Amino acid sequence: MTAVVTGLDALLASKEMVLVCGSGGVGKTTTAAAIGLQAATELGGRVLVLTVDPARRLADALGLGAAGVANDEIRVDPARLPGKPRGELWMAMLDTKASWDDLVVRHAPDAATRDAILSNPLYRNITSRFVHSHEYIVMERLHDLHASGRYDLVIVDTPPSRHALDILDAPARMKEFFGSRLLRWLTVPARSRLFNAASKPFYQVADRILGSNFLKDVAEFFVLLQKMEAGFVRRAGETEAMLADARTTFVVVTTLEAAPATEARFLLGELTERRLPLGAVIVNRVLPESLGALAARESATRLVEEADVLARELGPVVGAEPALVSRVLAEVGARFQDFGVVASRQAERQAELTALCPLVVPVPWFEQGGDDLSTLARIGMSTWGRTQ
Repeated sequence: MTAVVTGLDALLASKEMVLVCGSGGVGKTTTAAAIGLQAATELGGRVLVLTVDPARRLADALGLGAAGVANDEIRVDPARLPGKPRGELWMAMLDTKASWDDLVVRHAPDAATRDAILSNPLYRNITSRFVHSHEYIVMERLHDLHASGRYDLVIVDTPPSRHALDILDAPARMKEFFGSRLLRWLTVPARSRLFNAASKPFYQVADRILGSNFLKDVAEFFVLLQKMEAGFVRRAGETEAMLADARTTFVVVTTLEAAPATEARFLLGELTERRLPLGAVIVNRVLPESLGALAARESATRLVEEADVLARELGPVVGAEPALVSRVLAEVGARFQDFGVVASRQAERQAELTALCPLVVPVPWFEQGGDDLSTLARIGMSTWGRTQ
């Protein structure tokens, strides 16, 4: 675990890459965009937010037009950013197919290998469906962005928690794959002109079931892929080092509902066990602490108990029957009691998270959605302990 910092502003000012993690439905994408906006506004430099699942309305709010967020980085119009931003805000969405194509084009050892891979009939299907293909290409994209030096800060909106862990494991899996028996088995038809007596009948049956020369086509593809092995393995090692580097940090986003808070604790434990640099927990949709205060709860209880008495005095003032006023007062008091219970439970869960990560940043519950620029700015300022 990294040293404790005083706030999210100090944390981001000292980092080059931020991986935003958390379960689904907790506002992870919105939070990543909000802290990117805040960093570009106040820290300056070039800030990129890379998301795997951008909201359509979020793209509209950022003024990215009909094209929305694309695999290529797009600069957000500075005229739309609040105030006078010191830096630039850029957005991009990971496109698995386009990223694989770009990877092959840039890292194939020669033009012949590049063209052979891209024209292979199984290339598109394998790269889109092969286990952990998406997770690995995320890591490749991060490696390239970091190595390019084009951005001062890269903020990555990762998939939901368990899939985020798959991303972290992707470099090691890729290195393991190139040394595996599976790869040797897949490439047998292309590497050997003569199958032994035991294996040849199997390939003949497979061709009848899967289609003529299916395994041969698969083998040829992976033989071509093996020509890029050295680059894959080298970059995988560099990516693992980048994730553990002091210039990288992980930010976990959650709400204080039971299920997301449990998932956040699990993720915090996994990051700690892997010795990855944990920076902060951002807690969304937090109710005011005053709702859970003892005096407030006692006042709500008295309001319910004394509703009839108060209604006799308030009825003439508001021009309503005392019985109706009594029901309204009792309902208000009861709902306040409910909010008080929720606020108390939130405080308990926030304390549990603080024990796992000293920097816990609460973001209050906003009535607006997170898909307009003004709300993104409010969220960003809240993460830095400021209000508009």
